[in-house]
Amino acid sequence: MEQKRIRAYGVNVGCMPTGKRDKITDVPGVLVGHSTIKNERNRTGVTVIIPGPGNAFTEKFTAAAYVHNGFGKSCGLIQIDELGSLETPIALTNTLNVGLVWDAVAGYVIDQCRADQVPALSLNPVVGECNDCRINHIQDRAVKACHVLEAIEAAGEDFLEGDVGAGTGTLCYGLKGGIGSASRIVDVDGKAYTIGVLVQSNFGATKDLVLDGRPVGEDVVQLIAQRKKAGEKSAASMHDQGSIMTILATDLPVSDRQLKRIIRRAGVGIARTGAYTGHGSGEVMIGFTTAGRIPAADQKKLLTQTILHEDLIDRAFQAAAEATHEAILDSMVCAGEATGIHGEVYHSLADLLPDLLR
Repeated sequence: MEQKRIRAYGVNVGCMPTGKRDKITDVPGVLVGHSTIKNERNRTGVTVIIPGPGNAFTEKFTAAAYVHNGFGKSCGLIQIDELGSLETPIALTNTLNVGLVWDAVAGYVIDQCRADQVPALSLNPVVGECNDCRINHIQDRAVKACHVLEAIEAAGEDFLEGDVGAGTGTLCYGLKGGIGSASRIVDVDGKAYTIGVLVQSNFGATKDLVLDGRPVGEDVVQLIAQRKKAGEKSAASMHDQGSIMTILATDLPVSDRQLKRIIRRAGVGIARTGAYTGHGSGEVMIGFTTAGRIPAADQKKLLTQTILHEDLIDRAFQAAAEATHEAILDSMVCAGEATGIHGEVYHSLADLLPDLLR
């Protein structure tokens, strides 16, 4: 699954060390799977993040959610915010498929609990979304339960980025967006911990794009105009709209309150690419830690928790910002050129980089 990612182009994406794969799956136990739908009418799909081994319903994960701008249709965030825990895989898809994907995740967890002889009478499947209607005939609601199960079964430590899974039909800064991922290593008291990020990018006005610390948006607008064929509609995006889902995983021992502080720093990474979080864009962050899983109440009445000292949290903040920044750029350079429903061409950032980095 070798792909040429943003680091291969010499673009600066921070100074912290990365994990082995430089992906969210550098956090031990975390897996990612895709199901991609590409046909004459549909370019869409689903991406599933498995937070760890075993049954998340019986051994929950400390979790947090943060809505930076709420123009979105995600499911499951209210309970995460109230209880500070995650009890299912996280699925990403398109806006009009949220309900269908929720139902498929619920069915998967119910079957898992039946196999474990555990009653699952209330579930909180977590589903995030971006609107891919400029490339995908979204009203077809092409993602079905079989695609969700396919993504779960395909989940592994290595996975493709770009226009795959939930990123198949997404756009970013008027170019092709998609799924991107990155990781950073944080040292605490001589022990290495990992912070990994996965994004579904679908946001940004073309003129605002920043690359390698330099505003290149206007250059991108000109390059798009130069490459536009006669009669072809412009693909440049005039407004910061469309949304970005950011999933952060870590093995740092943190409380749900600390985790919420960490995932908010994903907004710093988003801003480094040039976005200002427009009215029509939904910026939603979801985070979980694999440290100190929470057993069912009938297994243990009192719990103890080890958490990071607050004075050491700055490195986690920096890691979240850097990994999000890199993940967004990876989502763009790993995605190929695509044609919109109305014939407009959405270029890959990789195709424009030779001109932008001169």
